[in-house]
Amino acid sequence: MSFQAFLDGVGEEARRSGVSSETLRRAFSIIRPNEKVLELDRRQPEFTLTWEQYRDGRLSAQRIDRGRQLFTEHQALLNAIWQRYLVSPRIIMAIWGLETNYGGFTGNFNVVEALATLAWDGRRSAFFRKELLAALRILEQHDTSAERMRGSYAGAMGNPQFMPTSFERLAVDFDGDGRRDIWDSVPDSLASIANYLARNGWREDERWGREVLVPGSFDPALAGRSTRKPLQDWLRLGVRAADGTDLPPLPMEASVLLPGGAGGQAFLVYQNFHAIRRYNPSDYYALVIGLLSDRVA
Repeated sequence: MSFQAFLDGVGEEARRSGVSSETLRRAFSIIRPNEKVLELDRRQPEFTLTWEQYRDGRLSAQRIDRGRQLFTEHQALLNAIWQRYLVSPRIIMAIWGLETNYGGFTGNFNVVEALATLAWDGRRSAFFRKELLAALRILEQHDTSAERMRGSYAGAMGNPQFMPTSFERLAVDFDGDGRRDIWDSVPDSLASIANYLARNGWREDERWGREVLVPGSFDPALAGRSTRKPLQDWLRLGVRAADGTDLPPLPMEASVLLPGGAGGQAFLVYQNFHAIRRYNPSDYYALVIGLLSDRVA
């Protein structure tokens, strides 16, 4: 099927969901199959970083220092977001920092073009067609323009790197200007991150987790997200805070993670760790978000 025939089919489907012919004209008139998008999609790296490599590559002094600076700069905004969504400002800042280096790089691909290219190409056409239709609906709502809708080669958009379907469900207009602008509005971007976590199980009265020490007798088979025990059970097995002190016997469930294997760093993680994983389903990612959040504030 030619690219134009593909766009014609998408256009018909989009019209049925309320997208106007004018929106389609503006969105489709500036796009073509993007070979760079296809190249990046086909050469996604098949490699495995160790926990230490992943951690050290992301917890840089520069990222931590910039996060501290921006945390102070946006303190009033973060407090207002916390009051509405009851999500830790530290976590919001950490996600912003890891996703786009605090807005330093949000992607320079035309999102409609990237999604149309990937949906037309066929490798994951159903997934990307759904995201393309969502992007067109976003344009119909005038939250942004086709020219300003920039993102990654895979269609992740703006400061929070939301896919279009996530934007539709979870982006918010926190600054009250009538648009959900996750590209240029810091209030909308950070509040949208908070709303994402709040809607995915964040608990305001719990931390994400913490680094711990496990005894030499600890059975590594007990480690992993699938093993959840009351905190008191882990304490009885000899799990202690990273500084060797006793942990408070709070009534909460937790899992022990050994991301680098037995003998390496150990972490005790709670429900909020799982909420972070809804943003990106990687233990390494969620652990780095937690560690970065502890360091930026």
